[in-house]
Amino acid sequence: MTLRSRIVGTGGYVPLRVVSNTELARLTGMSPSAIYRRTGIKERRWAGPDEATSHLTQRAALAALEAAGVPPHALDVIILSTTSPDTPMPASACHVQRLLGAKQAFAFDLAASCSGFLYALSVGDHMIRLGQASRVLVAAAEVKSRFLNYKEPSTAILFGDGAGAAVLAPGDGRHGVLSVSLRSDGSHAELIQIRAGGSRMPPSEKTVAEGLHAIHMRGPSLFRVAVRRLEMAVTETLREHGVAVPDVRCFIFHQANGRLLERVRERLGIESSRTFSLIERYGNTSSSSLPLTLDAAVRAGKIRAGDLVCLATIGGGLTWATALIRW
Repeated sequence: MTLRSRIVGTGGYVPLRVVSNTELARLTGMSPSAIYRRTGIKERRWAGPDEATSHLTQRAALAALEAAGVPPHALDVIILSTTSPDTPMPASACHVQRLLGAKQAFAFDLAASCSGFLYALSVGDHMIRLGQASRVLVAAAEVKSRFLNYKEPSTAILFGDGAGAAVLAPGDGRHGVLSVSLRSDGSHAELIQIRAGGSRMPPSEKTVAEGLHAIHMRGPSLFRVAVRRLEMAVTETLREHGVAVPDVRCFIFHQANGRLLERVRERLGIESSRTFSLIERYGNTSSSSLPLTLDAAVRAGKIRAGDLVCLATIGGGLTWATALIRW
């Protein structure tokens, strides 16, 4: 039989602080109704002053481990997708390893912006297929509220904080991860970025004063590219496996923007009953949005054993990715 990796448990966590459109309106100068009209978001969660990316990841990981029936000490690998790590180094995954007490696991971070969860899933899937690991924690967590510039309101109104996780284990037969497809196009890197803080533009009083450590996005251009690339990626994945939209029980998309999600769904001809969304409640939580939404769909009974599930995402880089899973 073909050896596959299988998701045996999922988990998610969002901070307690709820940030409404009314609160954001005071910070950005936009009206609450305009924020909702442009984004489809009613509220989002922001981390507390004592919460870092590793803390959010720990909570999501514990939920996933409990669902999988796997104790932390049984983990072989911890892979964390984030572009908002606790610190530039060490890897936040190492903090997560310490917090979980997963002493046998090696741990590392992976950065692919909003596509990061599927990039991490691909790495974990290959480790299991090659026999390098048998229990892999794949997580994605972001604290994007620390990187907002309210002078760029069209960007600041989008982002929330959260974490999602999945436990991978070996599976065989027809169930498990069927494929993960990864793509990127660096010619569009300027569409969404944090311009300062790295080796190209190190931190300085000037970069802080000019707001260059905040997320900068060319929204309309990114929107157009994202719709086309997501549609293309999903179409290619389904064609590769010889399946059509009606064969897929549930489509989980990166929760970028309510309007974008609706446009992609319409272009692909996907019925709303075949999707699941958290955009109204949590906003855009970057790479954590896919595992957060997947976990919520599983716990709501939207996804059951035997279902065909398609995950699709696009993010900074540009990067984009799809996965097809037989649950």
